[in-house]
Amino acid sequence: MLISKKELASLKLQSIRIGDLKTFAESLSIDSKGKTSDIIKRLIDVSQNKIDEFIKRKYQELTKERQSIISDEDLKKELMKVKEFCWGVVQGQLDQKIQTEYVRRFTRYDDLIQGVKSKLQGDITSYVIATWYNHWTTVLIEDHISHHPRIIPTLKNYKGIDIFFDDQPFDLKITYLPKDYALEKALQNPKGLIVWLYENQGVQRFGADNRLFVVLASKDNLEESWKLKRDFDFVFGEIDKFFDATTILIKDEIIFSFKGKTYTTISKILIITK
Repeated sequence: MLISKKELASLKLQSIRIGDLKTFAESLSIDSKGKTSDIIKRLIDVSQNKIDEFIKRKYQELTKERQSIISDEDLKKELMKVKEFCWGVVQGQLDQKIQTEYVRRFTRYDDLIQGVKSKLQGDITSYVIATWYNHWTTVLIEDHISHHPRIIPTLKNYKGIDIFFDDQPFDLKITYLPKDYALEKALQNPKGLIVWLYENQGVQRFGADNRLFVVLASKDNLEESWKLKRDFDFVFGEIDKFFDATTILIKDEIIFSFKGKTYTTISKILIITK
């Protein structure tokens, strides 16, 4: 269901860290004493524009802090150094792999060390590089989205919300087209892909909240889609066109099933192909 203006204001205020929330209240000559919930009650009727302006200003400060460590341009150059994208180890199963393939397999110390040097070390290096690459490409894409004029970012994690768009909260998911999911099928029926993504999420990370998906897919070779993720000029251009033109309507409601239960949520998807 679409949320009301008052619910929207509450969620935005909840996404501000307590110290910043106190600063915001004081800037409006509103009592800043008490817990987060107390301050929010006093701020709930403040205009959305004032809340948005404060959040955007604080987000800009956070961005500058990150950029003081490494500029966006330098970070992009570092990401271009990745020549191969291979996980090496299945995410979340590193300990199981070590136990099964090394600890319980080898009985002699020298064989164990040789096994680690010849295979495990390379697998872990590949995993770390892939994770590093995914993290920082996502940071740059999320940052670009968060600076779009129609987006209000969050300043802290609250209920999994990353951004507010068109007066609705969203969990932002930047991902690749699922393996064995036909690109033509996704382009012809984007809602079908949304339902698939909800229904095939991991049990531990299950969520039925509003999600905005950015899906990257290389037309010539889907396995090369990771390279598209660092084609920032093209990706940023597609993102800007999407947010410039898109609106959130009740028709964006999605119904999906998970573990025998039915859920209803609001979701949008941008499929970027090249």
